[in-house]
Amino acid sequence: MPAAAGRAALLIGALDIVNGVVPRFRTSRISEIAGILPGSVTTLAETASLLVGILLIMLAHALRRRKARAWRAVVVLLPVGAVLEALRWRHPLAASVSLLLFGVLLLSRAEFYALPDPRSRWRALGNLIVLGAFDVVIGWVLVAAHARDVAGRLGPGDRLRQVVLGLAGVDGPVGYASAHAGALVSSSLAGLGALTAVTTIHLALRPERPAAALTPGDERRLRAMLDQWGGQDSLGYFALRRDKSVIFSPSGKAAVTYRVVAGVMLASGDPLGDAEAWPGAIRRFLEEAGRHAWIPAVIGCGESGGEAWTREGGLGALELGDEAVVEVAGFTLEGRAMRNVRQMVHRVERLGYTCSVRRAGDLTEAERDRIHAAAVSWRGTTAERGFSMALGRFGDPADAGCVVVTAHGPAQASPPAAGAGPRGGEETGDVRAVLHFVPWGRDGLSLDLMRRDGRADPGLNEFLIVRALEAAPGLGVTRVSLNFAVFRAALARGERLGAGPVSRAWRGVLVFLSRWFQIDSLYRFNAKFRPVWEPRFLVFPTSRDLPRIGVAALRAEAFLTPPRLRWRSLPLRSRR
Repeated sequence: MPAAAGRAALLIGALDIVNGVVPRFRTSRISEIAGILPGSVTTLAETASLLVGILLIMLAHALRRRKARAWRAVVVLLPVGAVLEALRWRHPLAASVSLLLFGVLLLSRAEFYALPDPRSRWRALGNLIVLGAFDVVIGWVLVAAHARDVAGRLGPGDRLRQVVLGLAGVDGPVGYASAHAGALVSSSLAGLGALTAVTTIHLALRPERPAAALTPGDERRLRAMLDQWGGQDSLGYFALRRDKSVIFSPSGKAAVTYRVVAGVMLASGDPLGDAEAWPGAIRRFLEEAGRHAWIPAVIGCGESGGEAWTREGGLGALELGDEAVVEVAGFTLEGRAMRNVRQMVHRVERLGYTCSVRRAGDLTEAERDRIHAAAVSWRGTTAERGFSMALGRFGDPADAGCVVVTAHGPAQASPPAAGAGPRGGEETGDVRAVLHFVPWGRDGLSLDLMRRDGRADPGLNEFLIVRALEAAPGLGVTRVSLNFAVFRAALARGERLGAGPVSRAWRGVLVFLSRWFQIDSLYRFNAKFRPVWEPRFLVFPTSRDLPRIGVAALRAEAFLTPPRLRWRSLPLRSRR
């Protein structure tokens, strides 16, 4: 029923738009068909309004997603429209079909259960009041400004009625002597009314965007799971981001952390906890998504997690890329394959750089502050990127088990470029680069942060990773997870000898996109350390949801950030 109602509203909305844009269709048989279909009662009797078509299409999407408010809107519109059609005695079949559909929708009330954002009801009402008042004032001024073109005397009541009806796209009682003035006033009023109606409907029907926050009690439960089952997934520790929400299984032995972005309930990595309790957490996750009409999705889950999601939720899976995992016991700088890394490490050492590998809990407060300040100053964007494979904080006392690797160099690094800001070493001591690893169970580490001073010598990141791998046995670490390489398999296939045209073309697209998203560069950087590639997957409901999931993932990772006006950055007066 939700899908059928959504398709009907979408069809009728499209017909209304066609009738509004192409006048010759108004007298065609399509118009007659639109007149007897359920939902056409929302149009005005004399016109096929473009605005109504837009609103119907918006309602169609909400109906398909089982929105309770959309159901209420249609249930109210259908009987009202049927009464109007009966009074006009036009298309009696339309009134009958509308009442029939009204009854069917009442019987299928249980199908429309999706909850909207509770705050959106008041925001929609406020938007309607504020913009409605603004429209009336502007409309009053428009009508008054063209009063000299009005045939006859225009009273206050006629002027107000002209404005209100004009906002609905209907001609009022005023007749204009000038066709140009009448068209200008009518189009302006209709545009203001359309803006108000569309924004109000959008606010009333948009999905909930809860403020994600991990409570101290939830964090303690998750840390207990990580202590017992943290070795299952290298991304498990990133579930402790405090801008995520969590859903636990009925037994409390498994959990899924998530954030809602653009109507997508986005989880990352495998579920936490006992694998036997994963199905319960997954089912609760999907139930919560259905209750709010969110699109459930998982980015970066492993093979075990992907199998659980597809089996329990009936979801699809797409290979997203590969994670580079280095086995510490087998790592060495010897051999021809490691020649490039070996030369870069020796070059950095000859320049006088040293390295320090410590647990975060062993750092003094001054050291933590200095390293954190350096990492922030080296960040290339204003937003802190990361969601699925980033912790989003540094130096928290609760993260004492993390590992910090820093490069310290001579006070004089490579000269800064023209116009560059202050040197990193001048403000943050001699720290020139930093790596931050989070625990992966009891014997592993997962890379969280990798930054360096852009004015320092190249090769510092390779130098730090090598020194971290060499120090790993002393820390009880046997495996280290490095960066995630998106579409790594596609890049590797496209550069092989004898690769087909499709593989080469797809690789070319990925290399082009690497100008903004570092796809190819991360793959090649990871490959230097001869890792084991572990596939990671994207789990989604249907293919048509992929564009929306992609946008939500980019927003969560801070690759796409909606523009915001920063009032503090606006100068109050000119500065010299």
